[in-house]
Amino acid sequence: AVGVLAASGAIRTDRLSRTLMMGELSLDGNILPLKGALSIAVMAKEQGFTDLILPAANAGEAAVVEGISVYGAENILQVVAFFNKESSLKREVVDLKQVFLQERASFDQDFSDVKGQENVKRALEVAAAGGHNLIMIGPPGSGKSMMARRLPSILPPFTLEEALETTKIHSVAGKTGPHMTLMARRPFRSPHHTISDVAMVGGGSWPQPGEISLAHNGVLFLDELPEFNRNVLEVLRQPLEDRKIIISRARFSVEYPASFMLVAAMNPCPCGFHNHPEKECVCAPGAVQRYLNRISGPLLDRIDMQIEIVPVPFEKITADAMAEKSEVIRQRVIRGREIQRERFRKVQGVYCNAQISSKMLYRYAQPDEAGLKLLKSAMERLALSARAYSRILKVARTIADLAESETIKAVHLAEAISYRSLDRDSWAR
Repeated sequence: AVGVLAASGAIRTDRLSRTLMMGELSLDGNILPLKGALSIAVMAKEQGFTDLILPAANAGEAAVVEGISVYGAENILQVVAFFNKESSLKREVVDLKQVFLQERASFDQDFSDVKGQENVKRALEVAAAGGHNLIMIGPPGSGKSMMARRLPSILPPFTLEEALETTKIHSVAGKTGPHMTLMARRPFRSPHHTISDVAMVGGGSWPQPGEISLAHNGVLFLDELPEFNRNVLEVLRQPLEDRKIIISRARFSVEYPASFMLVAAMNPCPCGFHNHPEKECVCAPGAVQRYLNRISGPLLDRIDMQIEIVPVPFEKITADAMAEKSEVIRQRVIRGREIQRERFRKVQGVYCNAQISSKMLYRYAQPDEAGLKLLKSAMERLALSARAYSRILKVARTIADLAESETIKAVHLAEAISYRSLDRDSWAR
């Protein structure tokens, strides 16, 4: 529309060459919001444009990019007046640091709301500190979902680079909302178990990010894990390993980042009361193992921590004692991540203990002599599988980091071994 107006002489053209305009023009002349405003602003700056005109609802999001002037317009008349210098569009200015620091520390849910379950809170702290994938197994009403939803409150805060990267993905998917500037809190995605594999990994004729990319730099929570379609769970295997997803079409391919922390929850059996301290399981013989077999071994291989949860006793529910606040736990997690960041400073692509390869275990996660004896004894007595070995060492390394210990000691290994519930041969019996 602006090109036609310029060709007909209705607007001046002296600013056109350095101005990029994006938006959907409706029949009544209003400019409607679009997807991907942040990515558009980054591209405009790289292409050498000095001005960017966007729908007013998207201007704040694009204004976080420095080095380019962003203007928000509500209709075509404002754009015409801008080029003819009859009136000026208001330049959108965002105080990036103020918005970023103000938003990233505010959470609606806190671990101080959770009564009891101290061992599960500790497990979540370890998982957050090392970036470990985690599964919680427990009966209905034991607090699995409640605690998972509080996990973002103890994760390390976004860096500015992570915030920009995550906002780009949500912007492309149209999930940022009007007048939003920057995502300052890590995403928490919780898709329903009826989700399709395309919705999980992304797709479409013009590929859009799926749930695993929307959870990038955050948490992907899968509640009632065995109820998910088998194909949906299997497509998670490659992104969990490569931390990216490539969506291919006949003419082109799109790569989206998918570095997320997987947190899953499930009942121990179809009736939900296997290993319950008070209620009896009514499932048929073999039903527990068949229920667990809905989750493939290769997917379980990629989950570092397996936590069994029991319901909170009445005495703890009614207790007046205040639980530890998320902010206190978060400070310990941040300190643990700082230790890991310094350790892997010269290792490309590794930022936390969960990303350690098998070869790197012997360099960074070798226990002392007492720890090796304990690990050998545990492997034999608890009949732990071979795949549990490297997972135990990774988690023990994180526990040692939280204790600010240079070496992995027997006490760290003992705690890590306790987080391998499903690997015990006797668990499903």
